[in-house]
Amino acid sequence: MLRLVNTAGRAGAARAGGLLPQRSDWLAARRSHRTDVVAGLTVAVVALPLALAFGVASGLGARAGLVTAVLAGAIAAIFGGSSLQVSGPTGAMTVVLLPILAKFGTSGVLMVGMMAGVVLILTAFAGLGRYVRYLPTPVIEGFTAGIAVVIALQQVPAALGVTGAHGAKTWAVAADAVRRFAADPHPVPVLVAAGVAATMLLGSRWRPGLPFSLIAVAAATIAAQATPSGLAVIGKLPPGLPAPSPAFLDPHAVTMLLPSALAVAALAGLESLLSATVADAMSVGERHDPDRELFGQGLANLVVPLFGGMPATAAIARTAVNVRAGAGSKLAALTHAIVLALIVLVGAPLVAHIPLAALAGVLLATTIRMVEAGSLLAVARSTRRDALVLALTFVVTVAVDLVTAVAVGLGVAVVLALRAVARSARLQRVELDPGDHSAEEQRLLAEHIVAYRLDGPLFFAAAHHFLLELSEVADVRVAILRMSRVTTVDATGAHVLGDAISRLQRRGITVLLSGISDGHQRILDTLGVAERLRRDGHVFPDTPSAIAHARTHVESQAATPG
Repeated sequence: MLRLVNTAGRAGAARAGGLLPQRSDWLAARRSHRTDVVAGLTVAVVALPLALAFGVASGLGARAGLVTAVLAGAIAAIFGGSSLQVSGPTGAMTVVLLPILAKFGTSGVLMVGMMAGVVLILTAFAGLGRYVRYLPTPVIEGFTAGIAVVIALQQVPAALGVTGAHGAKTWAVAADAVRRFAADPHPVPVLVAAGVAATMLLGSRWRPGLPFSLIAVAAATIAAQATPSGLAVIGKLPPGLPAPSPAFLDPHAVTMLLPSALAVAALAGLESLLSATVADAMSVGERHDPDRELFGQGLANLVVPLFGGMPATAAIARTAVNVRAGAGSKLAALTHAIVLALIVLVGAPLVAHIPLAALAGVLLATTIRMVEAGSLLAVARSTRRDALVLALTFVVTVAVDLVTAVAVGLGVAVVLALRAVARSARLQRVELDPGDHSAEEQRLLAEHIVAYRLDGPLFFAAAHHFLLELSEVADVRVAILRMSRVTTVDATGAHVLGDAISRLQRRGITVLLSGISDGHQRILDTLGVAERLRRDGHVFPDTPSAIAHARTHVESQAATPG
């Protein structure tokens, strides 16, 4: 027992050591420190308006967005599994957080963030990061497009200058804001939001290297201060980072908040690993460690709530900017966090005057960039099955919520995939080789021996099909079931196969099995399918021996009188 404990302890320590920062993580920074610093400055300029906007959109406020960008950006950069990843608040997370905030308040959101951090760390220790690669593309594309629409709908009240809009869902709130605006229109917020969004979208095509989001927000802020526009602004922000406080922790709320924490953890892990995959594809020779990435994100979400920040994840848009700016190591993401910290310390008075409509314009432009029309069309045109999964995931994301959408999309994708696999399974009658037998023998063989070859998987989705076809075998004395091309056998498939064999035997038909692979032998033996046949000498290693035995059996029956 002591030896088992020691072995488990050493294995756990080795696993923990593999998740912690390595010296090799920073070797690349020696070669690329100048370009890393420049890339970090570039990302910080892009991230500042996004952090403010996502903080406001989450309901926790602009300061929470900045705190999250600083702390999560630094912690995930140091402990994460990607050298190019940039983390912080994201639009997808705001979609999940708003219902939690409405139901449980700010303390509930902070508690959920910390619980999600624990879940991510446990997931990293369990080594589950590698399985994100199995998420179907239609599900990813569907909920990405759905998230973009939800974020855009969230910005409608601020873009219209409407306060007090309400509704059970995001689309209902947006619809109520439109009704209120139509009753008492104020064009200035609309012009500001549209101007910021247009500047970002058109400017990025004209000069992709310039931070048009910051330029547009700065111009809108100056214009709002210089004219009596009456635009709503962020408001005064306390300078510096808040002191850590665990006052929100409530052990009695853990059970109640657990479903929300699991949803936040699932989103954080999924978005981070997808972002890391994008970074790998955009770079040369970069390969992220998925479990270390989950560990870094988990640690970030464990710490950030103590400072009043919102749950964080890696950000695909900021990560892409980081790679394009020439980042080569973790130093770039760390520099981005340090620059944002300096802005929090010295620039809070300036941030307070930014109009909310301008931040709405930033997020509206971001949502347009999130949706890649070419990729959506490619998936929609690939197969009807993929188009259905994509459309269903998108609709449920917008109408219900993101977690439900992913669950529904995965469920439908699995069912349709099983249906397609089941349809690929075949039961094919095979003509026997006549050999050099006499005409009389051939007549007996033709009339009384039939051979079937089972192709593909024999599992629960295809088993009923086999049972129907095998039950229709008629006017034969021997049925040979060739199993060499069976790819998969599960308990249901083996049970149905055994049932079909029993039905044939009750009709006086001798059943022979041939070509059972070692991998399928165990489950057939466990369920007793092949045990009786083997005892009677009716299981053969290959088809020729089964055919020879069948011929002998038919000839002996023909020679027997009566």
